[in-house]
Amino acid sequence: MTSHSDHLKFAYWVPNVSGGLVISNIEQRTGWDIDYNRKLAQIAEANGFDYALSQIRFTAGYGADNQHESVSFSHALLAATTTLKVIAAILPGPWNPALAAKQIATINHLTNGRVAVNVVSGWFRGEFAAIGELWLDHDERYRRSEEFIRALRGIWTEDSFTLKGDFYRFTNYSMKPKPIEPLPEIFQGGSSRAARDMASRVSDWYFTNGNTPEEIRKQVDDIRAKAKANGHKVKIGVNAFAIAREGEQEARAVLDEIIAKANPEAVQGFADQVKNAGKASPEGEGNWAKSSFKDLVQYNDGFRSNLIGTPEQIAERIIKLKDAGADLILLGFLHFQEEVEFFGKRVIPLVRELEAARDRELVAAE
Repeated sequence: MTSHSDHLKFAYWVPNVSGGLVISNIEQRTGWDIDYNRKLAQIAEANGFDYALSQIRFTAGYGADNQHESVSFSHALLAATTTLKVIAAILPGPWNPALAAKQIATINHLTNGRVAVNVVSGWFRGEFAAIGELWLDHDERYRRSEEFIRALRGIWTEDSFTLKGDFYRFTNYSMKPKPIEPLPEIFQGGSSRAARDMASRVSDWYFTNGNTPEEIRKQVDDIRAKAKANGHKVKIGVNAFAIAREGEQEARAVLDEIIAKANPEAVQGFADQVKNAGKASPEGEGNWAKSSFKDLVQYNDGFRSNLIGTPEQIAERIIKLKDAGADLILLGFLHFQEEVEFFGKRVIPLVRELEAARDRELVAAE
């Protein structure tokens, strides 16, 4: 029988970066300031969301002219809530594992263990050039990220931690206090072979860009088979942009308007930069490798997950993503506060009903 712990988790993108979650001139009633985000976190917490994911950007571009730093912003949201977990995005290169380990351990103690990390391997080459950080080839970025994660875990669990790596060196390093158990969860993104292989060895969670259940299943099967061979377990998060409305035509009209009002120059600029991600992998797969103009209007292919329609239609599609192996749905919205509340009140309960029906079917079949 499926237990409550097997229920799908729900997360939302924190709009700590201006411009919302679509590269479009459509009206977005979404703020990037702290007051808006504190209220949003409280709305999400009260309406069934488990996690919030902050974004990491250092420089302006593609409609994101302003950005708040992810770790400090995440801490502010944790301080405004009581049960919501917040995933702080961290970028190897600008961050050293010692700094990240200490930051996150302290926030872990201040928030009763509700902070997690998302280790971002990097797609924005222009940003690295602007801040004077060395840019590595695609697979080398994932090798560095894997070493970064091994360093985090080592610092959090060992005294006199020593690592003689290709990217990081530690000698008899003891950090105290260590985080409250269980350790902060470690998330990562990606869809390339290097990203999947890294997840199968070291990460607790693997985020993939939006896609159909069939394509998600291919990634899940690959990751879980490799993880099993490594004696490791990894959970799967799927990105999606949700447009939940009372009628399907109304929801589709919103999508059409987003695309019609897309900013072509900004979308093309983003497209040029993300060639450094999936398309740069040796096998030419991964995030954005096969994305169309329409897909790129939403940063992480969120339209592909097709959570666009009535609450009932969306709930059924979410269950199909779960059947494909998803453990968490990471959501973006046009108007965050009002749509997070609507989604929590109208869609999540339907998902729970469908999950409960599945549980009853399993019990009956035993």
